Amino acid sequence: MIAVPAPLPNPDPTRYRADTMTKHHAAAAIDRTVRDVLKDVLALDHSRVAAFDDGTPLFGALPELDSMAVAGVLTELEDRLGILIEDDEVDGEMLETFGALRRFAERKVAS
Repeated sequence: MIAVPAPLPNPDPTRYRADTMTKHHAAAAIDRTVRDVLKDVLALDHSRVAAFDDGTPLFGALPELDSMAVAGVLTELEDRLGILIEDDEVDGEMLETFGALRRFAERKVAS
């Protein structure tokens, strides 16, 4: 008989809620999650993503972040942060820099 691994548990959406941790810890966790999503979805090197700062350009600057990859990044952010991103919230400005994407994620988690 072949053993089938148990499915991974879904992330706890309250894990990132601002009311369950200090603002600093919530911001650090969201920053780490956004970096992990970019690394995992775009298959970027860990050291490259670790070097991103608020001004690091994303869409239009990273060849890996094309329109199809944007959908993957946003879906993964929804899953890992327990948020819902509406179509009308997605624009070029939120994907312009790492800082813009991180701040967007922070606002969504806080709402």
